[in-house]
Amino acid sequence: MHRLIFALFLLATSSTAVWAADDFPYRSSLSFAAVRNGQTIGHHSLTFQKNGAQLTVSTAIDLAVKFMGVTAYRYTHRAQEVWSGETFQGLTAQTDDDGKKYAIEIRRDGAALAIERNGRPDGAVRTTLPPQLLPSTHWNVRQVRQSALVNTQTGMEVRVQVSVQGREKIRTATASIDATRYRYTGDLVMDQWFDDAGRWVKTSFTASDGSTIEYVLQ
Repeated sequence: MHRLIFALFLLATSSTAVWAADDFPYRSSLSFAAVRNGQTIGHHSLTFQKNGAQLTVSTAIDLAVKFMGVTAYRYTHRAQEVWSGETFQGLTAQTDDDGKKYAIEIRRDGAALAIERNGRPDGAVRTTLPPQLLPSTHWNVRQVRQSALVNTQTGMEVRVQVSVQGREKIRTATASIDATRYRYTGDLVMDQWFDDAGRWVKTSFTASDGSTIEYVLQ
């Protein structure tokens, strides 16, 4: 339990259409409760700020698993990604995975994504990745059509296969909605649900201790 490995960013298809600039499916914010075996262990929240064709998406994740009243595992993540239309421009992120710290910066540099990764004893590592890769933040339905993503915790490329599992009615904190379920396998293993507007509405995955983590839309 001390080292639960959350599949949040290895992260991360579709009858759902990609939205036009004037048809963005999200309001100013989106929030999920993270539920482990029926118990809420934290929250995953996003804010969306549009300025003309530019979109800034900020992510905040705070999770804590307690055992006998003692925190056995803690995870925090902060990220900010920038888009110009449908083109990913860059991201900065800081993560504390139960004491193991990560910091990355991604920026579009000509025909590549320039990546700087910190968190190693010998300092920063700089590398490049293909320019068409999308970040593994869950909200973007375009991920379901990709075979690789950029892990927004480590700054590394992850391979993924996505298959459609069918239509389901899911429960949010306040209602039931129709959504399409997608299964991610490969370097990223989880199920995600998107509604007909292309909104991310649920995630489910298995932690390394065998417990089930579900994101419930608030």
